[in-house]
Amino acid sequence: MNDLDRRLHAYRSDLADMQLKEQVEAERFVAGKPACIVRAIADLRRHPAADAPLDSQAFRGEPVTVFETTPEGWSWVQLGGDRYVGWMASEALAPPAAELTHRVCVPRTLVFSGPDIKSPLMDILPIGARVSVISTASDHNADYGRIAPAGAVVMQHLMPVDRPFSDYVATAEMLTGTPYLWGGRSAFGLDCSALVQIAMGMAGHMVPRDSDMQEDAIGTPLDLSAGLPALQRGDLVFWKGHVGIMQDSEMLLHANAHHMAVASEPLAEAIARLDAAGYQVTGVRRPENTVIGLTGQ
Repeated sequence: MNDLDRRLHAYRSDLADMQLKEQVEAERFVAGKPACIVRAIADLRRHPAADAPLDSQAFRGEPVTVFETTPEGWSWVQLGGDRYVGWMASEALAPPAAELTHRVCVPRTLVFSGPDIKSPLMDILPIGARVSVISTASDHNADYGRIAPAGAVVMQHLMPVDRPFSDYVATAEMLTGTPYLWGGRSAFGLDCSALVQIAMGMAGHMVPRDSDMQEDAIGTPLDLSAGLPALQRGDLVFWKGHVGIMQDSEMLLHANAHHMAVASEPLAEAIARLDAAGYQVTGVRRPENTVIGLTGQ
């Protein structure tokens, strides 16, 4: 059997993706069925249990492929964007819906029951969540997009899905103060690699989910043989199991357990603290304008 990364390839000893039939051994192979996330945030867990480790999350509107659904209400899926594999609650899924026209472009936005900021609150969507705007409306407070199947979002919090941000670091900076959550991938809680993935995703670059994958895939590696080179805004600094984004030549933005939040601090301080814990810088990557790794959103 090929040693495929189980985070990115749907195979187990008893069940596997039909597309892997010539590469892995399994008792049976199935063709996955397309679906779409209908919750604001859907947890992707390592095992089909609510107390299983959280490996990642998906947003409303994300496409997924479903390989198995259990009577207990769990589905074994692969995300359509970063290809991550895991278990999620079946109730978070539905057949593919109407064309997704817009995505949330602020850390969080409210879904009202109608085009009125005084109408009842239906949901809260994180940055990157995608919706179908089926009509628009206005009042003296705001312009609204009515979304399928129900609800309304202020239009200033939405952007067309095909219009990327120009500065992924600025997107990451919007998330300063977001709580640190291992496996989290939203403006309600995220980890270090999710901060990179969300920010770069909003700039039109779908990159891998975990920091080890990102260190292998994003942009161009910088030479560390003579120590840290001169750094610039947008460079990514890696440690084993950790990554941060340079805001300029000196300041690092990263989601981390020391601050338990997305925080900005001098890179020198982060290096000293991590050195003391036994972790040294393993690499620096310069994304520049290159889209490396996975494509599509």
